[in-house]
Amino acid sequence: MTDSEGYEVKLKVFEGPLDLLLHLIRKNEVDIFDIPIQTITQQYLEYLDMMKALNISVAGDFLVMASTLVHIKSRMLLPPQPGEDDEEEDPRMEITRPLLEYMRLKEVAGELSERDMLERDIFTRRLPSDDLARYRSEEPTLAVNLFQLMDAFQRVIEQQAPGTSLSFRTEKWTLKDKMTYIMDRLKEGSVYFTELFSGKGTVPELVATFLALLELVQTGLIRVLQPDPDRDLLLEARFAEAEDVARG
Repeated sequence: MTDSEGYEVKLKVFEGPLDLLLHLIRKNEVDIFDIPIQTITQQYLEYLDMMKALNISVAGDFLVMASTLVHIKSRMLLPPQPGEDDEEEDPRMEITRPLLEYMRLKEVAGELSERDMLERDIFTRRLPSDDLARYRSEEPTLAVNLFQLMDAFQRVIEQQAPGTSLSFRTEKWTLKDKMTYIMDRLKEGSVYFTELFSGKGTVPELVATFLALLELVQTGLIRVLQPDPDRDLLLEARFAEAEDVARG
């Protein structure tokens, strides 16, 4: 990892373009068989712009999907040609089919992963008793992905610096400094996502903190919990993993 201007956050453990599409479909509450291609394409490109603004490495398959969406959008805007077969397949099936297959594979993978859960996610550091009791009673969802984190960070920026264009640049804060800051905060107990950004820091400092959080999530040193889409994210350190990394 480097803290130079060319720093990029590698997100190999995060999801790919199909996950982003599924995130947008769920976020917009639309039918996978009737995708509003213009809206989804616009939002997809906005996510890519945000990732680039934050200097997050965007894999080539994200760009391929972007081209596919733009192509489908252009096909749907064209009027039907004379003599064209009325039964021509909906262009959106080009992404609907792989999405359905991907959803099926994720469901199977989820079922397989649940067969070996005993002792796997048990760590010495637990949530404070009040938070733990509340989150257990609400059956929290642990699978918070990159795009949900980006949504949460976007809300923070809109609240603290409305109208600001995001950009990444190194200043007096290094990613290592911010990673240490986050882990030190978590030594005192679990922390809500918005609490990391509750000070009066500048936008570049907020961005540095967010990138440090992504790095910690990627390396498995932090897990993110959310009981429902309307609640703040809760961050918990995995100190057992941190000790393994230190020994390694």
